[in-house]
This record gives sequence, C-alpha cells and structure tokens, in this order.
Amino acid sequence: MQIEYAKVSALGDRQDNQDRAAVVVSENAALMLVFDGMGGHSDGAKAAETGLKVVQDLFMAATQPIFDPQGFLYMALSRAHDEVVNIGRDVAVDFRPRATCAICLVQEGGAFWAHIGDSRIYQVRDGRVLTRSRDHSHVEVLIQEGAISEEEAQDHPMRNFVECCIGGDAPVPDMSITDKKVLQYGDVLLSCSDGLWSGLSDNEMAEIGTPGDNNLVENLKTLSIKALEVNAPYSDNTTGTALRWLSI
Repeated sequence: MQIEYAKVSALGDRQDNQDRAAVVVSENAALMLVFDGMGGHSDGAKAAETGLKVVQDLFMAATQPIFDPQGFLYMALSRAHDEVVNIGRDVAVDFRPRATCAICLVQEGGAFWAHIGDSRIYQVRDGRVLTRSRDHSHVEVLIQEGAISEEEAQDHPMRNFVECCIGGDAPVPDMSITDKKVLQYGDVLLSCSDGLWSGLSDNEMAEIGTPGDNNLVENLKTLSIKALEVNAPYSDNTTGTALRWLSI
C-alpha cells in the first residue's frame, strides 16, 4: 500500500489541548483517528485519549486487512464509548467526560468512515471536496433541509451544539458508518476536529489536496494555520490527520 500521511494538532486560543489524533499504518491497512475532547465537560482530554487508545489497540490487534470493516468500526467505537462512560461513572451526568470523533479505515483500495458528533472526514479529488461526513448537530439538519446555507451555518448561534458523542450516558450513541468509498490515485482523506473545519469553506478545505511530491505535511500545516487565523482570537484546538492514496 503506497500512501503519504500527516498529522497536526495545535492549541489555538485555549489553555489546554483536548484533541487527540493518530495515524496507524501497517502493510495492508491504515487507520486515521481524531478525537475531540468536549471542552464544556471535565476531563475532555481524558475522554479523547481513552477513546483513541481503545480504537488504536483494537486495530493493532486485528488481522489486516480487516475482514468486516463496518463491523469493526462499530465495535471499536462502541467499546471506546463504554470505556469513556466508565471513567465518568462516579461524576454527575453534566460533568462526565465526553468527546466527538472521526475515524477512517483505509485498505484494499478503499476507505470506510465512521464519526460521532461534529468531527469530520473529507475526501478531496482533483482540487475539490468530493464528499464529506455530515455532523450530528442541529445546524447540519437545517443545512440538509435547506433552511440555511453552509455559509450561514458558520455563524449560527447553535453551531457548537452536537447531538451525540462518546461518553456521558451509557447507551451507545448514534454513529454514521459509510460503505466502501473507492479511492483514485491522488485522492486525499482528511479527518479533523471542528477547530480545523470551522470558519473554512469547502474550497479552502480542498487545499489539503494540492498536488505535488511529498507536500501533504506542509499542506496540512498551512490549512491548520489558516483555520487558526480565521478563528482568532477564539480559535479552538485545531487537529487533523491526512492521507494521500497513491496505489495498492
């Protein structure tokens, strides 16, 4: 499997970084992970770190390529949720650790996405966003219903309210898991927290896919700096993992 990959995580205008991210690569598969600890809840960083470790460990222990990618993603995120619930079991419900997440499994010429909350995954091809995940949020519902535009959503007063996350209450949260998305040479996948995509248009997000040799790291760094500048002086933790598909 021939790929390029990169990771970035910036503090932004916050006192601590509650995001966690990783790219785990083996001979036959790769896993992109972003977990965004929810700042309004205690131990958001612990929730993100716990969730990431659970999913990462399960991936590393599995035979690859994964036989049932969608089943694996559902199982892994369910276990991550259970672990985060456990660390907050003795805390009042409003203060339990929580996190959103976006995970992308790449193998056998395709990608499978899973996300909970408003952490996102983008697929960029030929300089444009081919498709992206849809947030579990009230604002996303308004966009899908045509009540507001993508541009209006950026300034909507409820833009930071998510409808589901890992941690908190015991029942497994709603999660979106895709079918296989076939990859073409040069496609770029981007998994990121809302601190990276917030304030940027799809055209700006597509800059992660600017062609060239060995420039994915610089592209991701440049995109994160742009997000930090746009959102200053109230920028959030800004985190992303990126992968460029070259060939099997």
